[in-house]
Amino acid sequence: MSEPVILHLRAETKPLEARAALTPSTTKQLLDAGFKVYVEESSQSTFDIKEYQDVGAEIVPEGSWKQAPKDRIIIGLKELPENETFPLVHEHIQFAHCYKNQAGWDKVLARFPAGNGVLYDLEFLENDQGRRVAAFGFYAGFAGAAIGVLDWAFKQLHGDDEDLPGVTPYPNEGELIQYVKSELAKAVAKNNGEYPTALVIGALGRCGSGAIDLFKKVGIPDENVAKWDMKETAKGGPFKEIVDSNIFVNCIYLSQPIPPFINYDSLNVEDRKLTTIVDVSADTTNPHNPIPVYEIATVFNDPTVPVKTSKGPKLSVCSIDHLPSLLPREASEFFSKDLMPSLLQLPERATAPVWARAKALFDKNVARL
Repeated sequence: MSEPVILHLRAETKPLEARAALTPSTTKQLLDAGFKVYVEESSQSTFDIKEYQDVGAEIVPEGSWKQAPKDRIIIGLKELPENETFPLVHEHIQFAHCYKNQAGWDKVLARFPAGNGVLYDLEFLENDQGRRVAAFGFYAGFAGAAIGVLDWAFKQLHGDDEDLPGVTPYPNEGELIQYVKSELAKAVAKNNGEYPTALVIGALGRCGSGAIDLFKKVGIPDENVAKWDMKETAKGGPFKEIVDSNIFVNCIYLSQPIPPFINYDSLNVEDRKLTTIVDVSADTTNPHNPIPVYEIATVFNDPTVPVKTSKGPKLSVCSIDHLPSLLPREASEFFSKDLMPSLLQLPERATAPVWARAKALFDKNVARL
């Protein structure tokens, strides 16, 4: 490279977001490849700033990307704060959630052309086969299923008067598994030795496989977990099989209208067994949301919201939109390593297919404004 690509890792500002788009190990790979990397100090990251310093990154203050030279590419994960409206002058790599008609998409997107900036949306970095080059799906499903089990167990142990208490990120997968197993064991003992039943829609994808892996690792028998994908949902919902399961995990994002997987009519029955919904996709404002029975995205410190039903047991929804941050270190490493081959193509981003397609998609959506 004649002129090195300059990446600036911004600190995440979304509450309780502990993941990072670049980890110390992937930062070292980029430095070794001739990139220059600035890393912001962060009050939230699971990685200590010294880990980045030790591999050779230049450390800068939190939020300094706003005044950084225009030749830096600003990389982060989650969307920028909603209360900020200033024009964006840099090239940005991040999740922006503004290409699918989400609420307020136009205001989010308009900041980029207002400052002659560019958005490379991480959700739409795709290979030649149309598959995302990097995704958090596995750990989203894994963490979502963990919260689903904890919510079911909490209801067995404490009844319906309280909601599941807040959760905080775990330092590693082993500690999360250990805690979920212990709560599950207590709840199963109180439930006459009966394990919960679960239904996963999207079982063949990254997210669904993560949910299934969690259920297996905490000891829920395989025969208690129904694994559905496109074949099983082809007949069209609502599906009684969901209502007849204790835990339902939705791992599918739908961009086209189809009959919902569940609705109020299907839920308001006396014999409903379903008590916990985990909507990993968490597309609350998506007009095609296949779970149209809740209206807010939940958060780690208040992970569930009750569904207003008139019959059957208490029903709760978990709709946290950054579930992988429950295991921030593993999730970040997993994602960043998958992203690395594409990051190494940034010097040729005008022609490299992954980046050229992302830029063309940005231009197409800007034209909608």
